[in-house]
Amino acid sequence: MYLMYVDESGDSGMTNSPSRYFCLSGVVVHELRWKDTLADLLSFRHWLKSTYSVYLDDELHAADMINKPSRVAPSLQRLKKHERLAIVRHFADQIARLSNVRLLNVVVDKQGGVPSAEEVFRRAWYTLFQRFENTIRNQNFPGPKNTDDRGIIFPDQTDGGKLSRYLNEMRMRNPLKVRQPHGAFYYKDEPIKVIIEDPMLRDSRGSFFIQVADCVAFLLKQSIQPCSYMRRHGGSAYFRRLDPVLCRYASYKNPSGIVRL
Repeated sequence: MYLMYVDESGDSGMTNSPSRYFCLSGVVVHELRWKDTLADLLSFRHWLKSTYSVYLDDELHAADMINKPSRVAPSLQRLKKHERLAIVRHFADQIARLSNVRLLNVVVDKQGGVPSAEEVFRRAWYTLFQRFENTIRNQNFPGPKNTDDRGIIFPDQTDGGKLSRYLNEMRMRNPLKVRQPHGAFYYKDEPIKVIIEDPMLRDSRGSFFIQVADCVAFLLKQSIQPCSYMRRHGGSAYFRRLDPVLCRYASYKNPSGIVRL
């Protein structure tokens, strides 16, 4: 069984939105590697406690740490901004050392002709579900290679009703655009088979894995639309630090495997 923890950065809104992009990041780990990966994250959090006095139950929410520090835990509020940026950098380096993890990333450009906020949200999640499905079926994630592996999804708090509906639709009918050898396209119906259950929402405050997804999604967005502070201090390049654990099978068009819509 593969577990995918998902968070977003930016927003799907089309009117008065400060963000041109809506980003989704999925952190994928096999169930048999979950405990070892959690131990690695716990070790990192103990290091943060000894180095920066950040408690284990203090949530690492990357965007708030940089842009809205009043929302973060008191232990993080006490730190200077450059120290919070350093924690984000250290967190990215720790994620890159999680050898049993792979990262799926989807970006929707809202200026690319998407008609509505609903469609931005739907396209991003449909694409993430499809890449998760394909990568499991092709056995391209690290971990045990079982021909009957399945997947389950743990998003941060979002519209769970929509996500369940999307998955159910894809299980019933899922037309895919396929390129033929001579370049023409055709559609085939290939319903989702290996993703089971409805998405199970998690609160990021109680999940180190969702906090990993939050950091990845934040750095993904900063790599394409950085805020002024991240641009000035080199944070816009931090996504590159995740290079060892990016799932390049998700998109052969992008060297980092990012699916751009």
